Amino acid sequence: MTPSRRKRIAILGSTGSIGTQALQVIAQHPDRYEAYVLTAAHNVELLIGQARRFLPEAVVIACEEHYPRLKEALSDLPVKVYAGRQALAQVVEEGPVDMVLTAMVGYAGLEPTMAALRAGKAIALANKETLVVAGELINELALRHRAPIVPVDSEHSAIFQCLVGEAGNEVEKLIITASGGPFRNCSIEQLATVTKEQALRHPNWKMGAKITIDSASMMNKGFEMIEAKWLFGVKPSQIEAVVHPQSIIHSMVQFADGAVKAQMGTPDMRLPIQYAFSYPDRLPADCGRVDFPALGTLTFERPDTKRFRNLALAMAAMEQGGNLPCILNAANEVVVSAFLHDRLGFLQMSDVVEQTMQRAAFVAKPSYEDYVATDAEARRIAAEIAAQMEKIR
Repeated sequence: MTPSRRKRIAILGSTGSIGTQALQVIAQHPDRYEAYVLTAAHNVELLIGQARRFLPEAVVIACEEHYPRLKEALSDLPVKVYAGRQALAQVVEEGPVDMVLTAMVGYAGLEPTMAALRAGKAIALANKETLVVAGELINELALRHRAPIVPVDSEHSAIFQCLVGEAGNEVEKLIITASGGPFRNCSIEQLATVTKEQALRHPNWKMGAKITIDSASMMNKGFEMIEAKWLFGVKPSQIEAVVHPQSIIHSMVQFADGAVKAQMGTPDMRLPIQYAFSYPDRLPADCGRVDFPALGTLTFERPDTKRFRNLALAMAAMEQGGNLPCILNAANEVVVSAFLHDRLGFLQMSDVVEQTMQRAAFVAKPSYEDYVATDAEARRIAAEIAAQMEKIR
């Protein structure tokens, strides 16, 4: 059944991997969805191209120095043009917006997500750092303003899909799958010499640089465990990570009777993006199908937290709570940038994150202001430690 009006979607981060794939979904279903707002951080040329194709109501470029170029390029179109961080938060509050896809990378997604929740907008959440940093605060806002949050990450979308129709049934455990990344079988000695070019070659998924490095270090899986705690209201002890190299099972839910439900599909992010847009309906998609006879086998193994210490650090942050996940995230953003600029080695990223978690001030019940201060402090500490390590490399 076709809806009477197209759903108006604001895409925060339309030029990134998730954002561009979301626009592919919108293009496949132009009778159902409208790209109402498009935003980007720096990629002004791609944003211009997207605006000319999809004709949104408004576009926002976070980096204000690109505003003149964006404004001039779209001057012949009836598209509103804004710039700056404040505009990102304000534009999602627009009355006609039905859903906000938060596809921005990192801590930057927190403020506009909060603004959208305060405005009562439905959230399609692809920015996992928002819940990692301030999960309790985000849940409180969603509840207070009756704003639904539908997960877009493939793992959380899988859990969400497995829970449909299971209201009232006790969940025993969430099982989050991980591909293991490109270095699943590498020794610690081999990991010490990993290059950014090697780390950016993910075996199964096509993602942006930051999330690809997080996947290679397994920090991404740790973030997903923290995110699952807040999304599904479970205890840390009820969340398990399992390495599944084929990336066909995207995650599983184990119930009180021992039954396990798994969501399966090809590793294509357009599937969870489309489901977040269309829930509870399922629409046709031109994504690939799983060929089980050709696939042959599905394998599973426990993650090695000695080789991939980031996963252990994230689990510790999840257990302790407070502002420690915020410290974890801030330090990780610093070290990933340093690694991508050849200033830190692959294993040194975990060293910096761990030391930052030990040195930054712990707050058991943080407010929004505490999160802001924690993020700034953790970034400063991590940058200092990383600079010291770079000198002795």
